Amino acid sequence: EAEMTAAGFRSDGTRAMVVTGPVEHSQSVEAMVSEVHGAFGRIDILVNSAAIWDAIALEEVTAADVRQYFEVNTLGSFLAARAAGRVMVAQPSGGAIINIGDWATLRPYLDHAAYFPSKGAIEAMTRSLAVELAHRNRRIRVNCIQPGPVLLADDVGEEIQEALAKSLLVGRLGTPDEVAHAVQFLCENEFVTGVCLPVDGGRSIFANDGLQCGLNTG
Repeated sequence: EAEMTAAGFRSDGTRAMVVTGPVEHSQSVEAMVSEVHGAFGRIDILVNSAAIWDAIALEEVTAADVRQYFEVNTLGSFLAARAAGRVMVAQPSGGAIINIGDWATLRPYLDHAAYFPSKGAIEAMTRSLAVELAHRNRRIRVNCIQPGPVLLADDVGEEIQEALAKSLLVGRLGTPDEVAHAVQFLCENEFVTGVCLPVDGGRSIFANDGLQCGLNTG
């Protein structure tokens, strides 16, 4: 799919390349960043969206499960940000790094006890890297996006999708374009850094529990 996307860009006259490797391995990440930097001569934007996610009951979670989630979701994002950040430090224009977190770290749901700690760490890491990299180049910014229900798994039935949509303040599920638009905003606005931005239709601030409260003073 990545190659097909790159081919589409090339057909429109845009230079594009695909590099792959395990994000939890430092040497692999350094090699990918080096290859991209060598091909284009600069790195302006990094979006850390690689992650694993699977339901595991608490009783079945192993130490190996927790380590794997941290290695991919947390360490992978850190290694990529550090490698790209080193390139950005040497650039007068700096650069923008966007980490993809998860709105549900505020209200975790069942059977993901191994997943949420790895995503919760993304928020603290974003703020820490924003400080570290700005200290080295004031034009480097690091932010985080926390998506809500977007791109649901294929096995999520229509009934569950409708229930999810009704639970959101906006009354519908999100789209990949809306997440991408938030990424674009964080890339373009040079006065925003160290921020974790929910793009979740209000899910992080509202839970539809069936209670309707109001006050009529008329």
